[in-house]
This record gives sequence, structure tokens and C-alpha cells, in this order.
Amino acid sequence: MTEKNTSRFRGFYKLSLKQRLDLLAATYALDDATLSALQCLDPTLADHMIENVIGIYGLPLGVATNFLINGKDFVVPMAIEEPSVVAGASYMARLVSESGGFHSSASPALMIAQIQVLEVTDLNKARQTLLSNKSELLEVAKSADPLLVELGGGPQDIEVRLFPESPVGPMLVVHLILDTVDAMGANAANSSAERIAPLVEEFTGGRVHLRIVSNLADRRLATSRCSISPAVLAFDGFRGDKVRDGIVEAWAFAAVDPYRAATHNKGIMNGIDAVIIATGNDWRAVEAGAHAYASRSGTYTSLSQWQVAENGDLEGKLELPLAVGTVGGSTRVHPTAKASLQLLGVKNARELAEIIVAVGLAQNLAALRALATEGIQKGHMRLHARQIAIAAGAQQGQIDGIAEQLVIDNDINIEHAKKLVHEIENK
Repeated sequence: MTEKNTSRFRGFYKLSLKQRLDLLAATYALDDATLSALQCLDPTLADHMIENVIGIYGLPLGVATNFLINGKDFVVPMAIEEPSVVAGASYMARLVSESGGFHSSASPALMIAQIQVLEVTDLNKARQTLLSNKSELLEVAKSADPLLVELGGGPQDIEVRLFPESPVGPMLVVHLILDTVDAMGANAANSSAERIAPLVEEFTGGRVHLRIVSNLADRRLATSRCSISPAVLAFDGFRGDKVRDGIVEAWAFAAVDPYRAATHNKGIMNGIDAVIIATGNDWRAVEAGAHAYASRSGTYTSLSQWQVAENGDLEGKLELPLAVGTVGGSTRVHPTAKASLQLLGVKNARELAEIIVAVGLAQNLAALRALATEGIQKGHMRLHARQIAIAAGAQQGQIDGIAEQLVIDNDINIEHAKKLVHEIENK
């Protein structure tokens, strides 16, 4: 992206679909092929991506605006069907941008390949033998993916974990740590683990069983922070300091109660998953890693943290494993994923992770602010009104008008929407 690019588009949601695309094309220099890729996936291409294809399942693809991350503006593609997510992320991003934006970082792309070893007679001796032969193990592992090594990645370290007791007896687990550079890295991890499995058996005298990547990618963390003045948080009669304190109190609920934390973290993942899907990454792997990371203390808790700073500002932080890539998998095959990455203008996987974690923090802030003030349903149902209108049978050209009337009547439900549709049809 060039310096002239911006993520601030006033009234973007009021524009027609064509006007939005035209504006993005002019701002981010998107060509016709990229714009076309944002619209659909060719069934013929889909037939080569998975087995037994019978059609295309689509999700709305929107863009979250106003994101200022590490001093750069981003318009973030999000694929999601739930109303209020894109709007909430965009609005919170605008508030945060007025206080300096998001500050994100991501660690190197280190993934863990696990090798399960059973029938080991002396766990401690086997562990010592493996660590004494670490160099040989790493050299053999590197042969599984020479290109990854040429790019500066590949196997980096060997760790050994011992489980003297398990449901099937003593168990030894080898962790092969790999730098997967700009790939998500599951295939590289699996291949490397399989390559050294015979050598692991030789050194331990045991039997290798599973050889598989771990989706608890806790060596591959992404972190985002923001600081917001209370004055920015004030709205509709709600004082800024009260909104700030209410957000911290709402977060504290999730910090101590797993039942609340599950919904709290689901809200964070609303934003994160939507970007991961849009960019062709594995949202299931990220979900698994995020929830496992939230349980690392032994109790499931909030992925985010919110507090009041000494100067009175609201400070937020989100940290979680984010194993995402900009090469390999669907990112290189799916045209919409490629178009989304082009729209973001990211240079590597670490920058993509830094954007995604910022979206998660913005989404969390949007949910906490709504919960701490007017309640989650008011804004959500207002945006949900169009779906209610469609479900009630509203046709193109009627949808927005009926949705607006539902909001005016403060009666957003399917029966009232059906009544409005019937009134239009009988005029």
C-alpha cells in the first residue's frame, strides 16, 4: 500500500455494492481480475480443491474500515454471516485510531510437530539419548523440506516430554520445533516428523505411533494493544469514564468465570475467524489453538485483558496463537483468498497475524462496550433487521424499507416483518 491509502471511508455502509467496489479499486489500485475474484468461486476450481464437490457455499464478504495498525491504514476483508461483526469492528477501529491505533506484534512462525513414542523401557535414558543426538535428528528433519530451509526456516530444535503414566502406559513425546516462515506449516511439520520417526525409534528403543502437528501453536503468538481516552468512549448520554469502567468490569466477569469466558472469547473469534476465512487460512486450527491457550493456567479464561491506566485511559491487550500463512494451501488457490491478501497488501505471515489479532481486539472492545452500556441486543438486532425482513419474504427493493420500519417500530421479529410484507403486497 502507498501512503495515500486510507482505511477511513465515511458513509461506506451507505454506498451501493458497486460504489464500494469502485472506491476500493480506486484507493487500493485493484485490477478487474481481483474485483471479479471477490464475487465468486468457479465451481470447476472448487471441484479440484476438495472431494465430491456438488456446489459452492458462500458467505458474505465485507470489509472492516478504519484500522490503523502499527502506523499503517488497513481495510480488512471479513467473511462472515453474522450481523454487527463488521460494523462493530469498524466502529471500534475508528475510536482506537483517534488514540493512536493498534500496536501489534507477532513472534516467528514456530510450529510444533509431535512424535508419540510407546513401549519405552527407560524414559529418562531415552530422553537423554534423543537430546544427545539432537544435531543428527535436526539434519535428517531438514531433508524433508529443503526449500523451507533455503528460505531461512526449517527444523530449529528438539524437545522431549515424559509421561510416566497414561491410559496406555508410559509415553515419551518428541517435540520437533520448526520455523515455517510464511506458511501455516502443518504439512511441513507432519513431513518432518515422519522423516525422523525411524531414527527416534532407534534412539529410544520404543515404538513410534502418532506423528502430527500440534495446533496449540504457543511458540507462534500474536499480540495487539490499544489505549483509548475516556472522552472517545462517551456516547448518547453515557459518560466516557463510566463506559471505561463498565468495560473493565465486564471483562473481569470473563476473567474469573469459564461460562462467561466461553462467550467472551467467541466474540473475539468472530472477528478473527472472519479474516482467516477471507484469506484462505485454517480457522479450525486457530480456534483450537486459541481455546487451548485460554486454558493454559488450568482454568479456561479470557484471551484478552482490559485495565485502567494511570492516566485514566482504557488499555486493552489480546494475545493468542495465530498460525496463519500467506503462501500454500487455499491462499494460493482460492481466488477470493488471493484477492483479500492483495487488498490487505501484507508482505508476510507475521504482518497478517498482526492485523488479525488487532481485529480480534477491536471485536472484543465492541462487544464489551455494548454489554456495558445499551446491551448487546439493541445494536445487534438493528443490524439483524434486514435478515428478518428477508426471512419474512421481502423482495429486492423492499428489504431496506421493511428493515427500517422494524427498527422504527422497535419490534424486530419475524411476525411483524411478515405483517409489513403483507401490507406492501396488498397496497
